[in-house]
Amino acid sequence: MKKETIPINDLAYQQKLLMPEILDAIEEVISSGRYVLGEKVEEIEKEIASLCGVKFGIGVNSGTDALILSLHALHIGRGDEVITSPFSFVASAESIVIVGARPVFADIDPLTFNISPAEIEKKISKRTKAIMPVHLFGQASDMTTITEIAKANSLYIIEDSAQAILARHKNKPVCSFGEVGCLSFYPTKNLGAIGDGGMILTSDEDLCRRLKLMRCHGGRDYTFQFLGTNSRLDELQAAILLVKLPYLKKWTEERRKNGQIYKELLKDVEEIQLPYEKPENYHVYHQFTLRAKNRDELRNYLLNEGIQTMVYYPHPLHLQPAFSYLGYKEGDFPEAEKAAREVISLPIYPGLKEEQIIRIANAIRRFYGRKEV
Repeated sequence: MKKETIPINDLAYQQKLLMPEILDAIEEVISSGRYVLGEKVEEIEKEIASLCGVKFGIGVNSGTDALILSLHALHIGRGDEVITSPFSFVASAESIVIVGARPVFADIDPLTFNISPAEIEKKISKRTKAIMPVHLFGQASDMTTITEIAKANSLYIIEDSAQAILARHKNKPVCSFGEVGCLSFYPTKNLGAIGDGGMILTSDEDLCRRLKLMRCHGGRDYTFQFLGTNSRLDELQAAILLVKLPYLKKWTEERRKNGQIYKELLKDVEEIQLPYEKPENYHVYHQFTLRAKNRDELRNYLLNEGIQTMVYYPHPLHLQPAFSYLGYKEGDFPEAEKAAREVISLPIYPGLKEEQIIRIANAIRRFYGRKEV
């Protein structure tokens, strides 16, 4: 008998759970006649700003646009350099290129997969204007050290927190360390819309004002102070996010609990390196990503067992064809390259049952010749 497939993510779970509330919220928006930058957007901006420990939220249409608009608002462009991680989704470095600046990569910490502060310091030049740490897989970067480096060198910090809402470093939320923090509400995120969405977080009132103009072509009432773009969080998506927001802490704790179950079941399997949570951090486990010996063979084995996995990310950014003009080569960032060869992400979403986690763990144990638990 064929085993039921365990997906890498179950996007329908939250929607089914909250369907009556979501439908009511959608109906309310439709009935209001206000579909762009209405009360729901203002409300979600205030709620998430408060949650992230900052004064202002600016809803935009994607996490990528959040990064692009942040760079523009800080006047970063042609001739400037921004230091970021080569082990991230393409949007991190892509946003830097789109504004005309140059991404400069710094290698990662092999334990956390986040950018290494020591490597950042090596990459600072006269052209460096900002650091863009990526809080990868739901764990905060070493923001204590990165903030010190930024202050010492008069650099901006743009936090790519797309995967890390509610994550903390020394009990301080991500998005509250730099000039700006950027969130994504893509459906797979810990707080996901039913479509695209994003937000910029800041405590700088002037920056907030500029960003709100930028998302509306650079002006209002047909008077344009500068050229911006059209990037607004939809009222419908804001309403759906408001329905989901009260459940976010509970869902995050479910992710953390699922992660602990995996760690207990797999702690004796020497062929894998389990995710490391730094003692000063609160990891929100957007992904449960481990390193595995014979990773690709393990993936195929798990797929045959009806278990979906993903590799985030199979190719580091400095080796992507789109960034070949930067002149990087294989071997330039050995930790990022090693991670790309070894990482595998397991299902960890809220709603994943403990018996499913046990099934996944036992499949991994069988692959490596261990007894089932």
